[in-house]
Amino acid sequence: MYPGSLTTQSVFSPALPLRIGNGRPIGPVARLRTRREVVRADGAEIVDDAVAVLAGPRVVGRFRELEVELVDGDERGLKRLEKALRKAGATTGEQRPKLFRALDLVVPSSQPTIGRKTAPTVALGAALAEQARRLLLHDPGTRLGSDVEDLHQMRVATRRLRAFLRVGRPLLDESWSEPLRDELAWLGGALGPARDLDVLLEHLGCELHALDEHEVASGLLETLRAEQTEARRAVVATLSSDRYLALLERLDHVGTPELTGDETPLAELWASAWTRARKRNAALGRGAGDEQLHEARIALKRARYAAELAGHELGKRGRRFEKAAAALQDVLGTNQDAAVAEERVRAWAVTAEEGVVAGQLVQRQHDRKAAAAATRPVAWKAVRRAAKKLG
Repeated sequence: MYPGSLTTQSVFSPALPLRIGNGRPIGPVARLRTRREVVRADGAEIVDDAVAVLAGPRVVGRFRELEVELVDGDERGLKRLEKALRKAGATTGEQRPKLFRALDLVVPSSQPTIGRKTAPTVALGAALAEQARRLLLHDPGTRLGSDVEDLHQMRVATRRLRAFLRVGRPLLDESWSEPLRDELAWLGGALGPARDLDVLLEHLGCELHALDEHEVASGLLETLRAEQTEARRAVVATLSSDRYLALLERLDHVGTPELTGDETPLAELWASAWTRARKRNAALGRGAGDEQLHEARIALKRARYAAELAGHELGKRGRRFEKAAAALQDVLGTNQDAAVAEERVRAWAVTAEEGVVAGQLVQRQHDRKAAAAATRPVAWKAVRRAAKKLG
């Protein structure tokens, strides 16, 4: 779905080879027509969806969703924008996905609030159950492919599940947790190519818009869109497989994991993850290569997820660490996105005209890397400071 677009979708589409756990075919349960408008203001992207629920040709229900996401602005600008939107009539109310609103379904309730004295194994089980719930919530939208955010959030939930299982290894029976981690790695690997192409296409589209060179680079964009289509088909095939259905059955019980009897505080497990991330990031010099930066980012993400898992033990200082780690992770992610884009651009150019545009695109990726490298020391210092305050 693109800015200013109008789409009609069946949830689920009978054209897709989908099955539910008992083997019966899935049929359509709702038809939605969405008119989307996207604008940018104060460094944020505002997505306004006007949704009509259809029964045949008749409209039987309507609702509207407004989402705001920071792109290149800051929290201060976001707060100003929120204030302006609220003044214009926006409210914080309905949080259910479109499908749930159309069918007036209740979203499965999240886990009870975890207190500071909650046992580590109980908190771990609750965190695993919550991510399994999020994965399921974004399954329908991922299958339909009408909103790239569903695929993104499903992939994030998959990664968090793996990360929590990794952090909680001392508490978990390996014969239970490691096979589950392997299956989640398989799912994440299936979702990854489509998500990566979504990011790449959006980035290169913005770069070409800035250069006003969409026509010259049409071949590159067409190739990437064709790959994106195939990757999305592969995602649907994965989510329709017996292997995925078996994984969902396992996730039904993930909130009550098989345990070793160990009750090591989750804050200690975070400390171990942070030590590994600190060593990785501290070793980065000014001339660190793309692969080193990418590995440092992965280690940092694991430490951030570990802090999230131990949030009830770490308190406000833990949340400050999460925020600082996320900021540095974004800096390192910018470098990775630029490296991937540069590789694809270099492999594309054939004609002299394409070569000129490719050179401009490559230079813009170098500029992005340079800007990220310039901000990395400050972001790294903030993470170390936040971690130090946690002891």
